[in-house]
Amino acid sequence: MGPFFIRAALTGFAMWVVTRLVHGLSFVGGDTRLQRIGIIFVVAVIFGLVNAFIKPIVQILSIPLYILTLGLFHIVVNALMLWITARITANTTHWGLAIDHFWWTAIKAAVVLSIVSWVLSLVFGNVRRSVRG
Repeated sequence: MGPFFIRAALTGFAMWVVTRLVHGLSFVGGDTRLQRIGIIFVVAVIFGLVNAFIKPIVQILSIPLYILTLGLFHIVVNALMLWITARITANTTHWGLAIDHFWWTAIKAAVVLSIVSWVLSLVFGNVRRSVRG
């Protein structure tokens, strides 16, 4: 259960960084700092579940678009996963992730989230390997 919480915390941190860098993407709700951190963590867990269950189905259905665009359609799929996460949190809880516009905001956020997640995996992947070895 520990690796799950670490991955969710890193995803939440990456999403928080993205909200600071991309105009139009924000977290909604939470009056205190602790509530805001809890909201970010829950949104990261929901995002992980969306990526685990919905993303593979969308990827299989969109194989022709992946081939046609030489893989660039992956950015649109990642943006769609962010948008689905925002819709789930907005429609069920009225707090969570808010995206102004799908096309430009979600696309920019997907690109920045990929880069931030990659950098975090480089940094914390090396830390995890050094602790084990």
